[in-house]
Amino acid sequence: MTENKVANPAVVGLAGFGITTLLLQIHNLGLCGVGPVFCAAVMFGGLAQMIAGYFEFKCGNNFGFSAFVSYGAFWLGLALMWMLIDMKAGGASFIGSHLSVSTSDVGIFLFGYTVYTAIMFIASMRIHGAMAFTFLTLLIGFIGLDFVFLAGMKSIVTAVAIDLILCACGALYMMAGIIINDVAGKPVLSMGKAWISNN
Repeated sequence: MTENKVANPAVVGLAGFGITTLLLQIHNLGLCGVGPVFCAAVMFGGLAQMIAGYFEFKCGNNFGFSAFVSYGAFWLGLALMWMLIDMKAGGASFIGSHLSVSTSDVGIFLFGYTVYTAIMFIASMRIHGAMAFTFLTLLIGFIGLDFVFLAGMKSIVTAVAIDLILCACGALYMMAGIIINDVAGKPVLSMGKAWISNN
């Protein structure tokens, strides 16, 4: 009796993270409004990525579980902050001062994820090269955003956006590798060697 094959939830989690990150950088480069990013942040980067994370839990993958749920929550949290900022700007009377969100508040939120990403980057170096590359560019991107929102260094926004586009490409490359290698029945896209050996 053959065992039923279980799909890899990372194909959804990586797609949700990669596409939403890519759309946000297109927005940061001034090429689109915030609407598409908000919708992707809620549905794909947020909800779909969190669902993928909980399936990683069922697969016993601590790294995938933590990453997809945490970054799914990141996108949902960021979307919520955008909503609060927009409603406050529109004069919504039910948004009190205790719920207002400032630029520095966004920076503190990003700083928390910078710390988390640094931990995940250390772990990623023991998985494979593509994972380590993705988390390295993500960490650099978060550090850059910390400077933008906490130190007002808006002049580096373009450089940060380019770095995070590379990060999004890394995530989408891993997603493509999982899918293409599976349907081909052989390695087509290499993930590269781990940067730190477990031996």
